[in-house]
Amino acid sequence: MTDLPIYPLTEEHKMLRDAARDFAEKEIAPIAAEFDESGEFPYTTIKKMGTLGFMGIEVPEEYGGAGMDALAYVLALEEICKVDASHGVIMSVNNSLYCHGILKFGTEEQKKKFITPIATGEAIGAYSLTEPQSGSDAGTMRSRATRDGDFYILNGRKSWVTSGPVADYFVVFMMTDPEKKQKGVSAFLVDGKTPGLTRGKKEPKLGIRASSTSELIFEDCRIPAENRLGAEGEGFKIAMTVLDAGRIGIATQALGIAESAYEAARKYAGEREAFGQPIGAFQGTGFKLADMKTRIEASRLMIYNAALAKDQAKNSGKRYSLEASMAKLFASETAMYVTHQSVQIHGGMGYSKELPVERYFRDAKITEIYEGTSEIQRLVISRIEMEK
Repeated sequence: MTDLPIYPLTEEHKMLRDAARDFAEKEIAPIAAEFDESGEFPYTTIKKMGTLGFMGIEVPEEYGGAGMDALAYVLALEEICKVDASHGVIMSVNNSLYCHGILKFGTEEQKKKFITPIATGEAIGAYSLTEPQSGSDAGTMRSRATRDGDFYILNGRKSWVTSGPVADYFVVFMMTDPEKKQKGVSAFLVDGKTPGLTRGKKEPKLGIRASSTSELIFEDCRIPAENRLGAEGEGFKIAMTVLDAGRIGIATQALGIAESAYEAARKYAGEREAFGQPIGAFQGTGFKLADMKTRIEASRLMIYNAALAKDQAKNSGKRYSLEASMAKLFASETAMYVTHQSVQIHGGMGYSKELPVERYFRDAKITEIYEGTSEIQRLVISRIEMEK
């Protein structure tokens, strides 16, 4: 990529971006295909990413983070995702879904206890909202948290928890007052070693296979009341606020995937010959490349804009739901379009595991689904626009 004059980068931004690129190319690229095939969690490289500061880029230094801004986070995440989306989503969840919510809604004690080990790479965090029968409609949540003196007792089953099998700490959402539906949801911080919490089955996935995903099962899981994040009934607000940040991360993941797929297609189109000339010289291929590049750069601008809106919100307090949802919607659908076209340009080789193009294609699909499907993004965007 080139530095866009509309978004001039500071030297700190460039240093972080270059460090992430160098790490991804040297440490992740050689193992990405192997871990995609095995589905094993890449503990070693994730630990190294933590020591380099990639797991808490926006976390203040007093809590072990890098103390940088949202644009810095996007720049580093993009470089990781260009090489491997699995490493990227683990990084994204730690930074946005986990750390962001605690920073915004947590007490000083909660920040020190639950953020510092994550930001420094000593531990892994996860976010748990979805249930087997409850996704975007949190009002149908069946998990329950019941107050018992100075404790809460948690019961229920959560699903599709990114890093669920390996996480040390969780942000978990449960009903404390079912009659209030969304307004009866509360958020809790749960240590993964707490009795009554067990990890369910590990999901066999199409893509991002090195990012472990599982169920969480709570059976009379007793946690201190001081582990509640925010007030009772604030859980839905916390979840939606955190998802705004998370959607910027997933948009960036999609951008990274699309960039790699495009670069592979462009290179192949210049090397592969048919009828006496490179296939990129034919309009059928050249126009594909033109559309791919245009959508990628449009995605980049929308993501950077959302990151800047997030930074501005730290002072203004305004939501950036519109910018985040538009970036996530457009970038994820761009990733699917670009990876599909890249496979097509590669022909039979695009269908072979000898090249990473088929992995990009598989990894791209999830970006249209998690942290709010494309349909949910369109619902969010349309509702915000109609309320103006």
